[in-house]
Amino acid sequence: MPGSRIVALGHHQPAKVLTNHDLARLVDTSDEWIRQRTGIVTRRIAEDETVTDLAAAAAGKALAAAGLAPDEIDLVVVATCTARDRCPNIGTQVAGRLGIPAAVGFDVNNGCAGFCTALATADHAVRAGAARHALVVGAERMSDVTDWTDRSTCVLLGDGAGAAVLGPDTAATSATAGAGRPGVGPVVWGSDPTRGHAVRLDDGWRPHFRQEGQTVYRWATTTLAPIAEEACRRAGLAPADLGAVVTHQANLRIVEALSDRLGATGAVVARDVVESGNTSAASVPLALAKLVERGDVPAGAPALLLGFGGGLSWAGQVVTCP
Repeated sequence: MPGSRIVALGHHQPAKVLTNHDLARLVDTSDEWIRQRTGIVTRRIAEDETVTDLAAAAAGKALAAAGLAPDEIDLVVVATCTARDRCPNIGTQVAGRLGIPAAVGFDVNNGCAGFCTALATADHAVRAGAARHALVVGAERMSDVTDWTDRSTCVLLGDGAGAAVLGPDTAATSATAGAGRPGVGPVVWGSDPTRGHAVRLDDGWRPHFRQEGQTVYRWATTTLAPIAEEACRRAGLAPADLGAVVTHQANLRIVEALSDRLGATGAVVARDVVESGNTSAASVPLALAKLVERGDVPAGAPALLLGFGGGLSWAGQVVTCP
């Protein structure tokens, strides 16, 4: 069966920029302390925009870039863990905003691994013939779940959205993309629920983001490189063949430690965390869309996507950049 490929990307961030100096006026912290421990300099904070607003803005840009009409989209999947709306879900709301008439829509809550999980789900739908074109979005309003009195976590989080349009990947397209490599490679996904408490949203209906930083750092820097290597192997290439590495933008130290261990020496490494902070399920598509938009990674180049975090969960695959 033909697989899928990413046809186009889009991203959106709120206008309000929150700097480290701004945070130093709220809690006992400093620009130097935040940079040293996280690498983050700024993050975007939504004021009037909802998760649906963020998702629809990014999705609309991706749809326009794909050159498709709304009625050509059969499936809308939104990855988010911060949506206040439970029914109707964000996926169907985004479809309504964009004038997509009859697509199936649903949300995926797999924390920071959500976008890669949603991308794999949409890819499987295209492979199975259940959809021809799919819209996959990662959107978060992390400021809604931020405890602004907790200096260990409030410095990390930001708001935003990224989106991808998937279409069928014919044999000719795959050959053009690179020696038959699939446009969206096989997913490697899983979880370690025994340590799910390490990254979580607690307090029920008024949740706050909580994290055991050292536990997460050790887990991410020791466990995830083999998972990334397996995603490359399933796509039929080695880490050295990658054009880009786009991991979840949790913390610059984690991003750099993971990319160094992977050994993707020729790849551009996404470091969007510096200007966007941790945007959970939005971070991978947001960072990828910016790399492609700036021309930092050429069309046809293979990019490793790897989301990880709350759960503790992970999902990753190699994709061909549009």
